[in-house]
Amino acid sequence: MKPRGIRELDAGPVITNPGNSILIKTGSWRSFMPVSLKENCINCLFCWLYCPDMAVKVNDGKMDGFDYDYCKGCGICALECPGKKGKKAIVMQEEDK
Repeated sequence: MKPRGIRELDAGPVITNPGNSILIKTGSWRSFMPVSLKENCINCLFCWLYCPDMAVKVNDGKMDGFDYDYCKGCGICALECPGKKGKKAIVMQEEDK
């Protein structure tokens, strides 16, 4: 492979193809996955607000599950969930692989 000259390099930290992150499915990285317990959900949407991967689905202003193609299993959604009457609406469970 022939080395490239400085003028042939890609433009450093510049986004040359906007929106390309949707092509990179990162869900296979996780060891734990969030599970929604609808009966405890108050639809505060803290899970959606704090999710760093935009993996929380929202439909008509209500939490509607997770997009497991992009969820990395970080658990922030479960941590931030206030739940109802002290019972969390999101729990983390070990991923079956």
